[in-house]
Parts: sequence; C-alpha cells; structure tokens
Amino acid sequence: MRYPSLLGAIAIILWTVVTAGSQTPVAALPDSLRAHLKEDRFGIVTSVRGLPLGVRDELQTLFRSAVLDIADPGAAFRATGVMEPDLPTRRLVMAACSIDRCLVYYERGGNAHTWHVALFHWTPAATRFEFGGIAPGGLRTTAAVRNAMLTGAIKSSNSW
Repeated sequence: MRYPSLLGAIAIILWTVVTAGSQTPVAALPDSLRAHLKEDRFGIVTSVRGLPLGVRDELQTLFRSAVLDIADPGAAFRATGVMEPDLPTRRLVMAACSIDRCLVYYERGGNAHTWHVALFHWTPAATRFEFGGIAPGGLRTTAAVRNAMLTGAIKSSNSW
C-alpha cells in the first residue's frame, strides 16, 4: 500500500524539477545598453511612418507578419479579441529615436491586452533589435519608457 503514495510523491517531485528547469529566465537590460539608454538624447516620433525604414522592417520581422501590423497612435486597432480583419493587432503608443537607437512602445490587442517595448540599434546601413519585451501599460513619455527599461520593469519576451 505504500508504493502508490511513494510513486505519487516521486511524480510530483519530477514534475516540479522539469517545469522549473524549463522556465526561461527573464533577461535583464545589458550594462552596455544601459549606459547608452541613460545618455542618448531621444527625439519624439509621432507616427509609424516617422520611424526609420530599417526600424519598420525590423518591427515587421519581429511581428512575423507579411505587412507592418501596427496602427498610429490614437488610430483604431483590434483592441479586443473580436475579429476585425481590416484593423492591425497593434497600436503605437509612443516612439523616440536618437542618432543610432529607437525606442518603440506599443500596445497589442486581443483577449490579453498587453504593452511592449522594443529597442533597436539603427543606422542607414543596418538595423537590429537589441532588447525588449512586455512592459507596464500607461507609459506616455520617453522618460517613462526609458525609466521602465532601466529599472527592470520590462520583462524580456518572445511575445510580440
């Protein structure tokens, strides 16, 4: 009679070890980026089309979409899980660029409404994603987004 209890305990322990080991740790903002983020002077970008072409291309790649699936600030988008096929699933909240970096803060609609931030290194020759993830909602300024990144409020994620 002891064996079923023992087997149950072993199963629970194994399940705990397996699930704990499979969780991806949250990546922190690397120190090299932290220094740049503190020092960079960002200018406000008021629309998606105002972003450098390389940043728009990288966003499209990040979103894994055939088109750049993001609306301008204040424009209609799929804010809820209701299918509205003519509307993008994301909406730009704010963006800002320095001489070689762009911060993009946007909301993603659907059943689980979320906010995200992405930091890109960009030049006319090449653009690359550097850091980003899930962000707190309600950030409205470059300073607020920068502070969220510097304080660790941005949780690195593959959910864009």
